[in-house]
Amino acid sequence: MMGTTGAGSRAWGRSAAAVLATGILVLAGVAAARPRPPGGDLEGLWTNVTVTPIERPAAFDGPTTTEARAKAYEASNPQAFGAADIDAVGGRQSEWWEYGGPMIRVDGKIHTAMVVEPADGKLPYTAAGRTQMESSLKSRIAGLDNPEDRPSTERCLMGGSSSSSVPMMPHWDNSLYQIVQTRDFVTIRMESGRDPRIIRLNAAAHLPPAIRPWAGDSIAHWEGRSLVVETTNLNPGEAFKSPQPLYISKDAKVTERFTRVSAGEIVYDFAVDDPAIYSRPWRGQLIFHAAKGPLFEFACHEGNYSLPGVLAGARHDEAAVK
Repeated sequence: MMGTTGAGSRAWGRSAAAVLATGILVLAGVAAARPRPPGGDLEGLWTNVTVTPIERPAAFDGPTTTEARAKAYEASNPQAFGAADIDAVGGRQSEWWEYGGPMIRVDGKIHTAMVVEPADGKLPYTAAGRTQMESSLKSRIAGLDNPEDRPSTERCLMGGSSSSSVPMMPHWDNSLYQIVQTRDFVTIRMESGRDPRIIRLNAAAHLPPAIRPWAGDSIAHWEGRSLVVETTNLNPGEAFKSPQPLYISKDAKVTERFTRVSAGEIVYDFAVDDPAIYSRPWRGQLIFHAAKGPLFEFACHEGNYSLPGVLAGARHDEAAVK
């Protein structure tokens, strides 16, 4: 009996090994057959959290700073988005938000703002553009009366804070990005939000103007090892971006450049051309740092059950006033 059992075990072992070897060969064949893009390798898991604000703060008087001043600023400004109400242990500001991170360093230079053009590090709003931004900010603080006007994040349509649209700015939380490439597409999956951003490579033209996806319409091509992405057809529902107030109209064009400069860094350069809001085109830079992960599922509130509660509460308040 022992000999029979041993022979059976050996036979099973040989069979399992054969199946495993076959599976490895099949996977290897799939990997070998997968077409690779002609440009650089952007694949991986990344984060762009930084303590550097979008506009240059008063703490700095130029576009770059020294390592010593950067370290001091990083230590004294742990909150990435300028919030002054970091709370005690147990509140969401200290346990939920992803604050801090290094200042932006590109080509050995430490940037004092995300905005690199204009040289003053400020967003070049027109008077009308600034009014539009401030009005949008005020409406979100004071409240919105129509359910269609509620922010896309609240309605579980987007990740919010421009993390899942363009340009891809640091988010409050859930700030990981997974990039996957093929010959015809580059897909960016955000930890915040459920729908991936799909970028078409070498497309002949943008979608018709009437079609405005939540993340806009992105087409791209490779210039050497840089992926150049042009996005138009922006959705008006994503015009206002937070947590650092930013407004980009539906008629803007955003041009992004992703360049992997090392195993652990992607330089993300973006230019915004939006005459309806800004007096001139402006440009910003961020660094995407390699992240360990994992990238968790972002389930949001399935079925959008909180919105009926918001509306019911508003109707209750209205009835109490009458």
